[in-house]
Amino acid sequence: MQVTYVCQNCYVPATQDFTESTHVLVCATCQQRIDVPRGAVVGNRVEHCLVCPGRDLYIRKDFPQRLGVSLVVLGIVGSTIAWFYANIAWTFGILFATALADLVLFTMVGNALMCYRCGAHYRGTAEMESHGHFDLETHEKYRQLAARARDSSRAAPAPAGAGSASGGA
Repeated sequence: MQVTYVCQNCYVPATQDFTESTHVLVCATCQQRIDVPRGAVVGNRVEHCLVCPGRDLYIRKDFPQRLGVSLVVLGIVGSTIAWFYANIAWTFGILFATALADLVLFTMVGNALMCYRCGAHYRGTAEMESHGHFDLETHEKYRQLAARARDSSRAAPAPAGAGSASGGA
């Protein structure tokens, strides 16, 4: 099994193999250590995130989203150009070829397990389906928590005496 995550110390992506007996993840760049919580891995099944305290995980295709979107955009642009030149056969040919390429990639590419909270990717784990697919409500919950944490870390307490009205005329 393998986990890919962004190190919270140096912000460099780190990849590490793990098993049920793994107790520490170590960033190869800065040597930052992350203690793996007990019960995070049972057998070959990830119960909750090894990197953060998050317990909500979801499955998705293990495929770069930017590449997938680029494929669709390329199909749209190509078919639009063919449509502009009134070449109907090429227009639909490009669209069908794009759809076929998407279908082939969908069937060939495996799944990965993702953490809503920190975005860690887990590959090679068992029983991924038990975590369910992406849920927008859960994603929004974690996005809002992260936004609040950023806002509270920016708001520094005012120095003593600041904000008090100075008296006297």
